[in-house]
Amino acid sequence: MFGWPLTRKRSDRDRYCEGVTAFHVRLYGDPVLKVATQEVTDIDGKIASLVDTMIETMYEANGVGLAANQIGVSKSVFVYDIGDGPITIVNPKIVESDGEWTFEEGCLSVPGLSWEITRPIAIHLVCLDLDGNEISIETDEYEGRVFQHDLDHLNGVVLLERLDDDQRAEAKKILRKRAEAQSVRESGGLRGLFS
Repeated sequence: MFGWPLTRKRSDRDRYCEGVTAFHVRLYGDPVLKVATQEVTDIDGKIASLVDTMIETMYEANGVGLAANQIGVSKSVFVYDIGDGPITIVNPKIVESDGEWTFEEGCLSVPGLSWEITRPIAIHLVCLDLDGNEISIETDEYEGRVFQHDLDHLNGVVLLERLDDDQRAEAKKILRKRAEAQSVRESGGLRGLFS
């Protein structure tokens, strides 16, 4: 069984992204994560460059998937790699789903936290590839979960919205404590409070 996120060897990243600069992954609370992305109307060099950057960023963060809005770009594109090399999905839509599967799920935008999330076990996705060809993918279990998670991002849905009220409140409490601790560190610790 795969963990979430699947960890990568450095060589995977180097093989696909030599010379590409990674972006920072946007964290929960960033408004860009709450807005649905725009459909890609022209797959051109800009989209290809975006995809290269996304793959590099995903590998740098040790993730298995990354949606464009997680790096601040409002385009309906996600990349993923569950062990067979990076794959790009453009303008995805789930047209059919079946069953249920509960699995521990985390998110690069909510690092270090994970929860048991129930989603359909099997899905049928239609999308475009980087050449603009329409493709149809029927998948299940782990790959299907990665698709659904990243499609949630493209639709402006963050993982915390999949939690019940108590789980969400506890997650927000943890994230607030992290933000406060980060603020203190950036201000020079307690010295910063008294200078």
